[in-house]
Amino acid sequence: MGVVPPRPAFSLDHLGVVIAILNGVALFAAPFATYRATRIASGESRLLIEALPFAMAAALALVTLAVAVGAVFVRDPLSRLCSAVIGLAVLLPALGLSAGFLTPVDNTFARVSPSLGFWLLTLSFSLLAIDALARMRLGPYGRLAALAVGASVLVFLLFSGVWDNLSILKEYHTRADSFWREARQHLLLAFGSMAAACLIGMPLGVAAHRQRTLRAVAMQSLGIVQTIPSIALFGLLMAPLGALAASVPLAAALGIRGIGAAPAFIALLLYALLPIVANTIAGLDGVPATAVDAARGMGMSVRQRLVQVEVPLALPVILAGIRIVLVQNLGLATVAALIGGGGFGTFVFQGIGQTALDLVLLGAIPTVALAFAASIVLDALVDLSKGALA
Repeated sequence: MGVVPPRPAFSLDHLGVVIAILNGVALFAAPFATYRATRIASGESRLLIEALPFAMAAALALVTLAVAVGAVFVRDPLSRLCSAVIGLAVLLPALGLSAGFLTPVDNTFARVSPSLGFWLLTLSFSLLAIDALARMRLGPYGRLAALAVGASVLVFLLFSGVWDNLSILKEYHTRADSFWREARQHLLLAFGSMAAACLIGMPLGVAAHRQRTLRAVAMQSLGIVQTIPSIALFGLLMAPLGALAASVPLAAALGIRGIGAAPAFIALLLYALLPIVANTIAGLDGVPATAVDAARGMGMSVRQRLVQVEVPLALPVILAGIRIVLVQNLGLATVAALIGGGGFGTFVFQGIGQTALDLVLLGAIPTVALAFAASIVLDALVDLSKGALA
């Protein structure tokens, strides 16, 4: 057995060094905010000292330096988490204050948006918080509670008016109705295709687990689908669905057309099948033979063994596949806007066309937030299912 060398009495935290570098760049080299005279005008960068009143800029700078020093030298997880929370608690309201400070009085055309310095500080504080939570080894309920606290803080900042002068909130206020309509469409595409993939993929996975020939055919076919780029798959589905809508009135009445939500939904469904089928097979393969033999010895039928023994034991692996699918679908649903499928991608592609970065962020940020939250929730469910089996 090897001997673990003792840790030096004075050592630097490697992640802390990265965080300190990010903080230094954000404070002294990167602009904190960008001011534009109109929505599509060229931006003028403002360093931290220019973007905030002096007292607030000094307070944020001192907190950032203290967080950087703590990240490098302090290893206690609770202390690291507290310093990250304090950093975010000062940084996030400061962004809203910056928007009010830079916008001329009674000027409704000016736009103020976060710039590289703000994003670097957000990244460094978030990395520190995630690192601290990982070192604390939170259980599933702890991770869900942390997510709930973070979501509550974000909702408070959004609806308290602190960020109302930011350009992305101005974009939201002029498109509030369409934002929630596209949000519903995005969720319908992502969750609906995931549910359909579960209804199709889990029985297919069970059948493929029992029949080797079916397993080979299914896995190879679904593997080929995964190699097709998303935009190409959307395009491939447009012609047959358009022909179907033209020849079958019932299909057209159900909303199936060459462009729109139908090809996007089917493409997301096809992409989702491989993780669901593969994880169902892997989960059932991992069920101990002794458990199946014991169930058979108790006189259980094939259906009873599957429902009461094999599927519950395979559930953590199946849930892991569903987590992959949901995060994947939330991201891919953005591309659906290219063929008229709607969703948050509508704002992303409109923003690209108009060179309006704030409009791009209006679609991109909710997509990232949803994928992040879905990953944490389903990851916690996987752990809870493992705990239930223990």
